[in-house]
Amino acid sequence: MSRLIVGPFNRVEGDLEVRLDVEQGRVVSAQVVSPMYRGFEQMLAGRDPHDAMTIVPRICGICSVSQSVAAARALADAAGQRPPPNGLHATNLMLGCENAADHLSHFYLFFMPDFTRSAYAGRAWYAEVQRRFATLSGEHVRRALSARQRWFELMGTLGGKWPHTHSIVPGGSARAIDAAERLRLLTQVREFRAFVEEVLLGGDAIEHVLSLDSEAALERWRAQDPSRGDLRLWLTISADTEMHLLGRGPERWLSYGGWPQPDGRLRVGQGVWEGPAGRLRTLDLAAITEDAASAWMSAGGLGPRHPFDGLTQPEPDKPAAYTWNKAPRLAGQVVETGALARWLVGGHPMLREAVRRGGGTVHTRVLARLLELSAGVVLMEETLGALVPREPFHARVALPEEATGVGLAEAARGALGHWLRIERGRLANYQIVAPTTWNFSPRDAAGVPGALESALAGTPVEPGEATPLAVQHIVRSFDPCMVCTVH
Repeated sequence: MSRLIVGPFNRVEGDLEVRLDVEQGRVVSAQVVSPMYRGFEQMLAGRDPHDAMTIVPRICGICSVSQSVAAARALADAAGQRPPPNGLHATNLMLGCENAADHLSHFYLFFMPDFTRSAYAGRAWYAEVQRRFATLSGEHVRRALSARQRWFELMGTLGGKWPHTHSIVPGGSARAIDAAERLRLLTQVREFRAFVEEVLLGGDAIEHVLSLDSEAALERWRAQDPSRGDLRLWLTISADTEMHLLGRGPERWLSYGGWPQPDGRLRVGQGVWEGPAGRLRTLDLAAITEDAASAWMSAGGLGPRHPFDGLTQPEPDKPAAYTWNKAPRLAGQVVETGALARWLVGGHPMLREAVRRGGGTVHTRVLARLLELSAGVVLMEETLGALVPREPFHARVALPEEATGVGLAEAARGALGHWLRIERGRLANYQIVAPTTWNFSPRDAAGVPGALESALAGTPVEPGEATPLAVQHIVRSFDPCMVCTVH
């Protein structure tokens, strides 16, 4: 058996290292290492609760809105208040805008460039991938960057600026949208729809692609012209390289739900999807714990802790630890989170069928992300139509001297939760469990590996590979954000 250390990874937000034990050309076991410590939870202790709205967006420069939304919801929960309808809609729009930009960046800038490597030079699709996705020079990369810029202009209207917008507040949004701005925003969203339908879907309508209800229907759609549009090309590449056999995860998916409505409904489903055959369970927030057995963190003499009682106390010389990331568990079990989790919990028949056949793999993760990028356009259009100009966008929130609160959000990468406790008007404790904390979890006290660690087991390693290409595909299929992980 040999040990292979892969890292630092490029095209990843933050620092990441993966240690692989390899035997007979296959990964036997993996350790996922988050080597950077930041300590945001320590910074928040003892502060005025409202300071969280300024501090937590700085955790990350690419998903700062997600952090703001979770913090605002935690403070609103502590106060026992809900934003007015316009406030809900404006917050949904900002989070949806950021998530769409993240999905766009992941596919065009982070994931697809790996298929331009010389290892694939003999494939029939290689020249077309080079033309579209070559780093910085690819035709569709340039078009995606232009579309992404327009998306951030939309964010500027909604929130004043990006990243680290300060318009998201516990009572809703401090940035009201008037009728003329709403019309301009709708025009910008429709420009993005044009990019998705022309470049990603090859001239097809979003609604038609989302209506494909089986793998057979998806394959018939792809076969009409296997390289027309980037989704079809990806499906062609995935089949040719057998991405459906690569990176099978823990077979348990978590979604906190998203796009809350004034009547209390969630447009994006909440729950836990279990097993390839599939069983939808209700989410029990009380069952969430963080295990520090493999982290350079003190457990305070106790075992796994619920985030309300979480401890952030570095212990850099801890024996047998190998990462700054704790190990979140749901009822003691490993879960995966992200776009695939949301679509499984939400009940999309084609993705449920794909998972029943092959599980959560590189293929199903990327497919779910591209479908969600498309669906986000429709949700944005509907939400803009629900805004009522001149109605309130936020309400004043008075925080009690003693309270607890939890704020849940679905970031692009998955389930994000903030838990806080207020004592004597100050933050006594603030704990964050980010999506990559779930997905890039280390082993727990029982030695059970996290989602990515288990997904890497069995991965092929070609002779002489110092940075195995298959390992990179699996890691990137989770779209890691390591700076959020080591908050």
